[in-house]
Amino acid sequence: MTQYWPADIKDSDRDYEQDSKTVPCWHLAALTWLVTEPRRESSDSTLISVCRGNWSYANVSPLSFSLAGTSGAQAAEFGHLPDNITVLEGESVVLRCKIDEEVTHKAWLNRSNILFTGTDKWSLDSRVSLVNNNNSDFSIKIERVMVADEGPYTCSFQARNQPRTAHVYLIVQVPARIVNISQDKSVNEGDDVNLFCLAVGRPEPTITWKNFKYGLMNEGEFLEITGIKRHQAEEFECITNNGVAPPDTRRVKVIVNYPPVITDVKNMPAQLGRTAILRCEAMAVPTASFEWYRDDRRPVESDNTLKIKNEKTRSLLLFTNVTEKHFGNYTCFASNRLGASNASMLLFRPGAVYGGAASLNGRLSGVGLWFCLSISVLMKV
Repeated sequence: MTQYWPADIKDSDRDYEQDSKTVPCWHLAALTWLVTEPRRESSDSTLISVCRGNWSYANVSPLSFSLAGTSGAQAAEFGHLPDNITVLEGESVVLRCKIDEEVTHKAWLNRSNILFTGTDKWSLDSRVSLVNNNNSDFSIKIERVMVADEGPYTCSFQARNQPRTAHVYLIVQVPARIVNISQDKSVNEGDDVNLFCLAVGRPEPTITWKNFKYGLMNEGEFLEITGIKRHQAEEFECITNNGVAPPDTRRVKVIVNYPPVITDVKNMPAQLGRTAILRCEAMAVPTASFEWYRDDRRPVESDNTLKIKNEKTRSLLLFTNVTEKHFGNYTCFASNRLGASNASMLLFRPGAVYGGAASLNGRLSGVGLWFCLSISVLMKV
């Protein structure tokens, strides 16, 4: 809980000028107050509106008052300290009005709203209470401070038949917080991506987009990526900060879909009666589905002497007992909803001569994909 002395009111050595600005002085709850906006004379003094003279008009005269916190700091002249009191939303604050002379009436006001007149509470807010009420200390406490509490507060009292007022401005800070952000996205390679991140706070927070691979990407609520590539599939982090509390961060995951690309194939030697493996690996999002074919494009699944083991990014063609009929060319076919790719490789007997090497046949067109899938279905019927 923060405590401050917004008013240690003392007469200035300066004489009151007869030609100073005059303003009306109103009767309020059997007291005479003057509540006007303070004006600054210089960086080292503060002008406070004070009722002087008769009960109808008043001169604006300079007064000095002090602020002090609960950390043990001594009261100092107000002109040498900030004019504002700063508190975090949800915390409590004590506003202390220090009086150095005998008074007959006193009150606390927030703007034009009376909070207390002496011990009489006018405010209906249960969060506002009177802490001290004696000849030297007239203090109020505001609990669970809200943004609506921000604004000017006035300590006003009457001493030696002279009404006096002092002002302090309460600033309520709110830590930066992300209130809305884009959901995780799944897009196709080449699409444009637009992300947003909305944050609130007092003072107004900054918003920054970062990526762990590329670092700082953009400042502001929006992040735009034109023609996204597969290597840009990352988590993008939104960071908001206003210096009040540690930054608030949220992440958005962007998945980039692309058709299969078979990355590596090899011709494999095999001994009769032994085991052998042909491997086909393909990168794709979503994950590719695999099929194997022989020379005559007959699906491998029809051969009971072979086994297929599909893993996340690759497919293995397993030969448990190699025979003469197993030697030859095999084609791996990888596909997802965005396209397909195929590659051929040989299973050969060591020492035998074959006319070709393993080959990557590339991506199939839509017609080629339809043709291969049609053959696959017909062979299974």
